[in-house]
Amino acid sequence: MAVNAKKIAVYVLVVFALYVIITDPEKAADYVQIGFEGISNAAQSVGDFMTWIADGAKD
Repeated sequence: MAVNAKKIAVYVLVVFALYVIITDPEKAADYVQIGFEGISNAAQSVGDFMTWIADGAKD
């Protein structure tokens, strides 16, 4: 039963994403840009943390 609910949730998200892309492509592009900026910021933070660790965790 949980598998069916998961499949339904994925289908609903895909349909919603397609609806947003078709009805307002500019807003969809903004959402994608925001997502990539978030991923980029997270990767930068992880890199900064690893650099801090490699430098001996000095303040």
